[in-house]
Amino acid sequence: MLLRPLRTVPRPLLAGLSLLLLAQALLPAATALAMGQLIGRAERLTGDGLLGGLLWPLAAFTVLLLAAHLLESFIEPLDWLLKARIVGAHRAALLRRAVSVPTIGGLEQPRTQQLVQAASADPENWTERTPADGAAAQLRFITAACGFVASSAVLAAFAWWAVPVILLPVVALRIRFVRRFTELIRQWLTRADQAQQGEVWAEALTSPNSGKDVRTFGLAGWMLAEYRRHLLGMFEPLWRRTVHTSWENIGHGLVVLVCLLAVFVPAAAGGADGTQSAAVATAVLSAGWSLVSLVDYADGRDVAGAEAALEATAELEKLLPVPVPRQGDQTVHEGPLHVRFEGVSFRYPGTERTVLDALDLDIRPGELLAVVGLNGAGKSTLIKLLSGLYEPTGGRLTANGTDLADLAPDAWRRRISVVFQDFVRYELSAADNVTLGQASVLRDDTALEAAARDAGLTAVLERLPLGWDTPLARSRTDGVDLSGGQWQQVVLARALYAVHTGARLLVLDEPTAHLDVRTEFDVFDRLARARGHDTSVVLISHRLSTVRQADRIVLLDGGRITESGSHDELIARQGTYAEMFAIQAERFRRGHEDRIEEGEYGIE
Repeated sequence: MLLRPLRTVPRPLLAGLSLLLLAQALLPAATALAMGQLIGRAERLTGDGLLGGLLWPLAAFTVLLLAAHLLESFIEPLDWLLKARIVGAHRAALLRRAVSVPTIGGLEQPRTQQLVQAASADPENWTERTPADGAAAQLRFITAACGFVASSAVLAAFAWWAVPVILLPVVALRIRFVRRFTELIRQWLTRADQAQQGEVWAEALTSPNSGKDVRTFGLAGWMLAEYRRHLLGMFEPLWRRTVHTSWENIGHGLVVLVCLLAVFVPAAAGGADGTQSAAVATAVLSAGWSLVSLVDYADGRDVAGAEAALEATAELEKLLPVPVPRQGDQTVHEGPLHVRFEGVSFRYPGTERTVLDALDLDIRPGELLAVVGLNGAGKSTLIKLLSGLYEPTGGRLTANGTDLADLAPDAWRRRISVVFQDFVRYELSAADNVTLGQASVLRDDTALEAAARDAGLTAVLERLPLGWDTPLARSRTDGVDLSGGQWQQVVLARALYAVHTGARLLVLDEPTAHLDVRTEFDVFDRLARARGHDTSVVLISHRLSTVRQADRIVLLDGGRITESGSHDELIARQGTYAEMFAIQAERFRRGHEDRIEEGEYGIE
């Protein structure tokens, strides 16, 4: 499994690094032979011929020493390139999997988020390694095995009995080390929830956004205590195990030392008393030590850490299966859309509460439909189903008579444009923020200008220092920060850009919550005039004064549509909608400004 990532590496790079690692692994055996030859020649030669007789063995020994340094200087950059290629391919595959799953239910699960972090190939602590680390370690281990064979052959040529005395305990202890380290990593992963909760408090203590609450309400001491509690909960069990493992490692070192002494002492004694030549003793000492030095315990940690990342990746592949393209996937024809909810029910994964209960709803071609209801009524859930981010647990959604389940997700999403309540503020230029509304088509400057005009964004653009090219983040060069209301206009322009480039269903979830009443009225007036006869609009808003302009208003309550009609019709019925409208009207008469404003540090 660890060698599988090597398939993403170019063959010349892999072959070159493998040959260099093999040469490096064979060097200890070659050095032991060269040293034995050098000492043996020195023993036999005397007088004037000593220097000349030693010239070639000494030159060979020197070349081997230089080769060791040169090989490392070549191996290091190639090793970096190999790891970079593997990590890049691994992260790209992980991101591709995350975005290829058409729904977001799996991504929202806590277990999925833990697996994404473990598999992301972005080590954040001492246990984590990337698949590249594991693959490189396995490659080194394979070449080191060739070095083992060569050094064992050299050692056996002089003292065969020394090979099992050194080799068996060294290999056994390395296997035990890797197993122990793997167990330690798995125990660390079981404490991941403690780490995540600790990070929440750490971020709250250092974030400028939460800094106001921390200081105003005197939360610093309590947050620090919570952070310390989670930190201790994460580390204390691991600390005890680490101390135990450290004592075991000391014992392992003593075992290896005893085995080496069992070989080195007789070899040195034989060379000293003349029962064997100094050359033999030197070769035994050099080859024996090379066997020990070829065991890289750091590689063992890389293997164990990388296995955890690959196991997380394998589990993630099961939780987020990439859909297989179906031959029968249908597309939505160009033109107006007639969307229907037919007995749609929905429960969020892992819950028993029914959010939508056998809901029936028509979204007619060219209609401006408003959906209203109390908090928690299921309005945002309805939008997620309409966007294909979740699949109904009962019933079906159709577009022009075709079940959305039979449509290719990408083809459907090119026909709709959505503004979510928790929209994303990309730290990109103003133009890029808008054209992301239809990223699959080439930039259309005419549509861009029309979207800005319809969203009321033109006045904001005129005050930006670089116009459309201004980055919308103060952290970027020449960038600016926008207010909440200005950002909402940018996001509305993003959705309208999609409409101007082919989308025929515009879905707006609280699109003007950050705007004052006058700006909101202006935006909706332009929207009503600009959408055209073939574009349907679904509007969710907590301001009932906004939805008065809708062709039809539906009230969502208890997971079903309980009232439907125009504003005047619903007021005349004196039902729940009329009661909600009366309450809001009274608030406005009292001077309440019903808008949500955050980060009002916009440009002037």
